[in-house]
Amino acid sequence: MTADSLRHGPRLALPAWSIVTDKRRAHIGRVVTLLRSWAETLALPAADTQAWVDAGTWHDALRDADEHMLRAVTSDHTRPFGMLHGPATAIRLAAIGETRQDVLDAIRWHTVGQSDWSRVGRALYMADFLEPGRSFMQADRAFLASCVPLAFDDVFRQVVRMRLEWAIREGKGLAPETVALWEAVR
Repeated sequence: MTADSLRHGPRLALPAWSIVTDKRRAHIGRVVTLLRSWAETLALPAADTQAWVDAGTWHDALRDADEHMLRAVTSDHTRPFGMLHGPATAIRLAAIGETRQDVLDAIRWHTVGQSDWSRVGRALYMADFLEPGRSFMQADRAFLASCVPLAFDDVFRQVVRMRLEWAIREGKGLAPETVALWEAVR
């Protein structure tokens, strides 16, 4: 893994229906690079590595879609707009034949968390937060990212805590799934 690949990420095979800006594509690439690096360090089986990479590649495939489209795909008219791209992407992927439930769940819940996630969901949740292109707490997040292969569950717990603290500090509401996730890991 090179410093350049961490900044810009690998080439991505996004679905044809994806709606992403160049900035979003770069973020996705950095998430995938981090997931691939962790999977290699952990010596995961090829199928598990592919699940992590696919979840990372597809997690924000509809992040830059408009609200009307996301509400039409999800039939959800109550959740905040920013929480709809994961469920919409999971619905679209299932419609074209994706059957790995752990990958679909990882994508569906990556913005709020899910208490009964497999390692795919947990890895995506961490990579989405810890990817090096984000400008806040860079040293702390880089340290945590380096520790994932050594202390996966401990780092996951810390990332959940950090994301909760940020949401509370910023006056954001907490989704029921987020609260359940915190209860499951604390």
